[in-house]
Amino acid sequence: MSDQGPSVADLFRRAQIIKRDSPQASYKNVATQLAKEFKGQAFPPLYNLTIPEQDARAPEEDWSAGLPVVRRGIQYQDWNEVAMGIVLSLEQTEQYEQQRGPEGTRDDWHDRSIGINEAVQKGIGKWMPDEFK
Repeated sequence: MSDQGPSVADLFRRAQIIKRDSPQASYKNVATQLAKEFKGQAFPPLYNLTIPEQDARAPEEDWSAGLPVVRRGIQYQDWNEVAMGIVLSLEQTEQYEQQRGPEGTRDDWHDRSIGINEAVQKGIGKWMPDEFK
């Protein structure tokens, strides 16, 4: 058994693959398979409970919904609990996309670039060397 376990993001990506490969599978079945695959391995570190790439798919309150459950599972060394937390975050993210569409594509209010484009261009114009513009 190695000292370095998978990251929370690695577990989330694996859950996405399981769900994509078996779209008819229930989230409970995805959690069960995830727990079986990682049983006996080192647990993810507690200092990095995040899924960075999910910020572009759904609001933080959706993709981070299962992280407290993941944390508890790591603390109690329980892969079933970790897997349930990962799948909760996956389910929330997928449901958000199904109900509302991908983040930033619905309307101007949800577009994260609104209001900062001018400042970004000003900063790039001021600080970016001409050969990179």
